[in-house]
Amino acid sequence: MNLEERLSAFISLGEEINGIDKQSLEPLLVRIENNNSWFREEQSKKALKGIAHYLSKEQLENWLNQYDTGLSKAKHVGIIMAGNIPGVGFHDLLCVLMAGHIAHVKLSSTDIVLIPFLMDLLVSIAPGFRDKVFFDERLSGMDAYIATGSDNSARYFEYYFGKYPHIIRKNRTSVAIIDGLEIKSDWGLLAEDVFQYYGLGCRNVSKIFFPDKAHVGMFLQAMEDYRTKVDHHKYNNNYDYNKSIYLVNKEPHLDNGFLLLKESEELVSPIAVAYYQIYPDLEWLEDNLRLNRDKIQCIVSREGWFSGSIPFGAAQCPGVADYADRVDTMKFLLDLGKYQ
Repeated sequence: MNLEERLSAFISLGEEINGIDKQSLEPLLVRIENNNSWFREEQSKKALKGIAHYLSKEQLENWLNQYDTGLSKAKHVGIIMAGNIPGVGFHDLLCVLMAGHIAHVKLSSTDIVLIPFLMDLLVSIAPGFRDKVFFDERLSGMDAYIATGSDNSARYFEYYFGKYPHIIRKNRTSVAIIDGLEIKSDWGLLAEDVFQYYGLGCRNVSKIFFPDKAHVGMFLQAMEDYRTKVDHHKYNNNYDYNKSIYLVNKEPHLDNGFLLLKESEELVSPIAVAYYQIYPDLEWLEDNLRLNRDKIQCIVSREGWFSGSIPFGAAQCPGVADYADRVDTMKFLLDLGKYQ
């Protein structure tokens, strides 16, 4: 398959996702949730919408126009996928196939339904992909690897795959900047960044920087309007557990009945907990974020006022060129194909 054929197939896939009828969609959503109860129907729908969003003709064409897409030789690329949100590994698979390589995928046990469904749909559109995607339990003998996991699993990946061309991703999280000019609609958009996917994604906000203590209380009160977003027994179990730990250890925290807010210099908070800090001035804030750059996936602020940030509500809506960990996956794969 040439580049134009691959591009046309993925554009059609985006259209197919947008056009899935209710009769076909409902059994898929049930299977996804049966495999992983975190992935409720609403969350899987959002994930599908997000994938279709960056498979638009305009996005894909603008994205590919940035690269020299000539390829000397197709390589076998192993992809070890995370499973924290539905279909989270799809972007890596898209990049491998659009670069003209052959993908060998090890699915996370928590996300074994959506990716194969999408690949079956892609093959029905373009049968030439049938021998370009394989789902394997062991990924040995690959030419290159893309692996996503925790800081602990990254050490394992480095040990086994470090001698091959690779991209290895570790824990990341996202942060929010409050400037004190927020209105009710802003808090609602920020709630999406905090609670979508129950806070399981690396693009979920788990740390908030406030200009003063007064806005900490304002934030917590504003979040009360979004209680139903986290109406899930597993989320509630995490809330109860973390609340108990803080109470037993007599650790200061704030609580609105479903979200715990704790002052901390740490970035990655447990589920049902958001960390916060008060920033004395913008210079301090910029220095802090610069020091933690390798741990931050994205920064959100009201209408994107803070330099390098995106608007509230946009954290979980990445474009096709918004690479995880700011590592250009497509360039890595295209460069890989230039070596025999």
